Amino acid sequence: MNRKKFEDLVNKAYYNIPQKFRDKIDNVAITVEDVPTSEDLEKLKIRGKGLLLGLYRGTPLGQRSVWQGVRMPDEIVIYQKDIEKVCRTEEEIEERVNEVLQHEIAHYFGLNDDEIYALMGRH
Repeated sequence: MNRKKFEDLVNKAYYNIPQKFRDKIDNVAITVEDVPTSEDLEKLKIRGKGLLLGLYRGTPLGQRSVWQGVRMPDEIVIYQKDIEKVCRTEEEIEERVNEVLQHEIAHYFGLNDDEIYALMGRH
């Protein structure tokens, strides 16, 4: 899939997030990259050919302080090539992009992986 079409799916997935949550998202850049950096994989202890579909870089809302001052934007990265590796059709890619973006936005709101999987009905 070309990058523009993939980015359109990410944009569509963002607007699938309920408005009451989107209204609370502030100073977050959502980007698409092909694959994660080796530093990101190391930091997350992903070895070998492990795939990473998305990543939240920043300080979750509940951990912020008024003493932090001016902050750079948080970032949510969606990894196109890794998502394409686990999907067979464009419909699967779209579904996975929705799941991954929801997952990373949940991290922004302060949820950990176990809490996210419990909310999504996965354990």
